[in-house]
Amino acid sequence: MQHELQLDDGSSVLVRPYQPDDVPLLYEAVRESINEVAPWLPWCHPDYAIEESRGWIETRAEAWARGTEYDVAMIDTAHGRLLGGCGINALNRANRFANLGYWVRTSRTRRGVATAAARFLAAFGFRQLGLIRIEIVVATANTASQRVAEKLGATREGVLRNRILVRDQVHDAVMFSLIPSDRVE
Repeated sequence: MQHELQLDDGSSVLVRPYQPDDVPLLYEAVRESINEVAPWLPWCHPDYAIEESRGWIETRAEAWARGTEYDVAMIDTAHGRLLGGCGINALNRANRFANLGYWVRTSRTRRGVATAAARFLAAFGFRQLGLIRIEIVVATANTASQRVAEKLGATREGVLRNRILVRDQVHDAVMFSLIPSDRVE
C-alpha cells in the first residue's frame, strides 16, 4: 500500500508503510516535535532515543501482517522528510471498529497533512478492512487533533471522562466517529 496525496497548497505527501530506512527520519521528526506531541502521546517524551524509533519500526511489518495495526509514514515527496504518522489500531474484529490516530511534526502542522493521511487511511479501513466504525479519541485540550477530526467530517459524539492516560496524567477526551456513509474518500 502506497499512495501519493495532493495537499491544498499544491505539495504532495506519500503515504506508505514504515520501512527500516525510516528510523533516522522518524527520530528527527519526533525530536523536533516533543514539546507539542508529548503532552498527548505517551510514546513521545523528552528522552526519546533513536533506539525507540528503531524498535517501533521493526514491529510495524509484523503488526500489519497479523492484521492488528496499520501504521503509515507520511513522507514529503519534494524533500523526502518524514512529516508524521497515521495509524489504525485497537481493532475490534467482533464489532468491526477501530481507532484512528495521527501526529505531524511541528514544522509541518496546519497544512492539511494529517487530514489527508487520515482520510486516506479511514477509506482503507472501510474498504479493505471492512470496518463499520472508526473512532478518533482526542484529549479535550488537544485542539489541533480535534480540528483534524472535524475537517475529516467526523461526528463529535461527546466527552468521555478520564478516557486518556499519558504518563500518569488523566485527560477527558472527545469521542469522534466516522462511518462508511460519511464518505471520507
